[in-house]
Amino acid sequence: MRGRPLSAVLLVTVVALTAACSPEATSGVPTAPTSTARDAAALQERERPRSFTVVATGDILIHSALTAQADRDEGAAGDGRRDFRDLFAGIRPVIHGADLALCHLEVPLAAPGGPFSGYPAFNAPPELAGALVDTGYDACSTASNHTLDRGEEGVRRTLRAMDAAGLRHTGSARTAREAAKPLIMDVGGVKVGQVSYSYGFNGIPIPEGRPWMANQLSAERVIAEAKKARAAGADVVIASLHWGDEYQHQPTAEQTSLASRLLGTKAIDLIVGHHAHVVQPMERINGKWVAYGLGNSVARHDEPRGVSEEGIAARFRFTHTGQRWRVDKAEYVPTLVDLGPPIRLRNLTAQDAAPARESLRRTDRIVLSRGGGKHGLSRPGR
Repeated sequence: MRGRPLSAVLLVTVVALTAACSPEATSGVPTAPTSTARDAAALQERERPRSFTVVATGDILIHSALTAQADRDEGAAGDGRRDFRDLFAGIRPVIHGADLALCHLEVPLAAPGGPFSGYPAFNAPPELAGALVDTGYDACSTASNHTLDRGEEGVRRTLRAMDAAGLRHTGSARTAREAAKPLIMDVGGVKVGQVSYSYGFNGIPIPEGRPWMANQLSAERVIAEAKKARAAGADVVIASLHWGDEYQHQPTAEQTSLASRLLGTKAIDLIVGHHAHVVQPMERINGKWVAYGLGNSVARHDEPRGVSEEGIAARFRFTHTGQRWRVDKAEYVPTLVDLGPPIRLRNLTAQDAAPARESLRRTDRIVLSRGGGKHGLSRPGR
């Protein structure tokens, strides 16, 4: 979210003054809207953007090698901060260029002094949250198979660190009250809701009596929360789903069936998927888009596979059709984790990007393999 235009601020002032001077405000008796109030409402509708863009990226997996890289980058910066900003710098223009940017924080965040750890039970440095904000992200989904790696306190620490950085979140919660309030973001006057669910938590049970602490995936739960977001005023709802089979490029039958069911409802407008650690296709179902798997955003597996370093930033332009908001343009931006040294995330469509033709060809083939190109899906520079 890149800030509210001045005209919207002035509009809020006009509406407030109108309300303060109305008979209802002075007498306590409800009255019909005045012509001034109706004019203000009409102006507000005109001031809403007719389109906005959303960018979503893949799994953020802070393996130990990435923490070590941030430590080295801290020394280079000389400011005494563990620095993840250079790791993400290659995609910063893409993320900052969106009206709403969503990431998937797959790992818990540790206390400032650690201890830190990678796979199999992650505990990442909390400086990561600030680096994500600096990169341009507005919110992150947090429901993943690693949400409960560090138990209840890990969930609380993660969300505290995100709050401190100004990074919105959904998918896990500290209290029932927090879990019951849907995440709705103001994107220049358009209300966008996001819900986040995971297929499971690596066998770790959700704490007894706290079913709201981590969102477990089912069609009924996703639809119910999406409807709750709609009831709270959301114009658009995006579902972030942690699902599928690891290292498999094609979606499972369960993914395709669930996508069809969710996108067949009026409550959900877009699905972005995670967990496979490799790129999966994008396709349109019932006139709406699903990105089954965005691959890894950043990761440094002990045994890199080549494909596990690939990802995409999926970009969608929503436009108001007069009845509702619909995606009228869908793009994907291929990315690659350059294992260096130093380790860096690269945008493979950037003008200064070194050739990575094999990754580009593979990403194009996979992303378009379910007919997305027939519905206008494209990548910049292709």
